[in-house]
Amino acid sequence: MVDFDLLRREEVSLADFIDGLTKEDLIDLTNELIDRQLELISGCMDDDVTFVPVDLDANDPYAAKSEDSQIAWTLGHVIVHSTASSEEAAFLAAEMARGVDREGRSRYELPWETVTTVVQCRARLEESRRMRLASLEMWPDDHHLEIVRSYRWVRGPVNAIGRYMMGLWHESEHIGQIEKIIRQAHAQREVGY
Repeated sequence: MVDFDLLRREEVSLADFIDGLTKEDLIDLTNELIDRQLELISGCMDDDVTFVPVDLDANDPYAAKSEDSQIAWTLGHVIVHSTASSEEAAFLAAEMARGVDREGRSRYELPWETVTTVVQCRARLEESRRMRLASLEMWPDDHHLEIVRSYRWVRGPVNAIGRYMMGLWHESEHIGQIEKIIRQAHAQREVGY
């Protein structure tokens, strides 16, 4: 999987980070990221999906309800959130690649409370893979990489490849969180719920 540490430490701009990447690389990276998450949940049980971990850093200033801004996220919550973010980036990138320059969001996030089983997590990941890969198929052969946007949280201008990568970067940031939740859930299972 690609290492986003240089971006995280702000040692390189996103434009420099993605220099040389192609649409085919985005396909490979999408598959790697989804496969990694599927691998992580392969040993999980349904109770692990709804297990509420200890997360002293829980802070979601964008929570739909203010009372949810400090809650620790369940495994289902993380998967729903991270896939929605990557899908949003993928669909906005497809517009840019097609020559459409618009502001705004393109986001739908499944209510996380409805994801309570491992089967649902797997289905959400596979559905997200299918949608993201389909969005890349919408790119014209001559993508419009001259269309760029600036985002307050990323150094430098971002083209379609960069916009798509922003979603993968965000999603990759949640891998450690998934690992932590699973470790805690499995440890709790060992001592008994």
